[in-house]
Amino acid sequence: MGHLHAALRIATGLLFLEHGTAKLFKFPLTEAYKDSIHLLSFTGITAEFEFAGGILIVIGLFTRATAFVLAGMMGVAYFLAHAPQSLFPIINMGELATMFCFVFLYLAAAGAGPYNLDTNWK
Repeated sequence: MGHLHAALRIATGLLFLEHGTAKLFKFPLTEAYKDSIHLLSFTGITAEFEFAGGILIVIGLFTRATAFVLAGMMGVAYFLAHAPQSLFPIINMGELATMFCFVFLYLAAAGAGPYNLDTNWK
């Protein structure tokens, strides 16, 4: 079961990291983030959290604290960007923010699982 825990953490971290790289480095290039962003804007700060947080989740370093912060960030993102459009995530396109939020809450409670750098810092 520990291997699946690590797989969930790594896959989630990589997917989250991809959002940061798309915004910061235009890789992969997406229609949504083709324009430059200012690093101190709301989108820029979000991208920095996605990039740095994604890396920390993937390598399993400071996992509980990072996941807690990212869960909060995704909760705020859902209620600011998605919920005003509709109550239902399938309509307001908020499924991904919701899933990230709950996976990060799980990681904040359960920790990194195996194959992580957290165990070297205790």
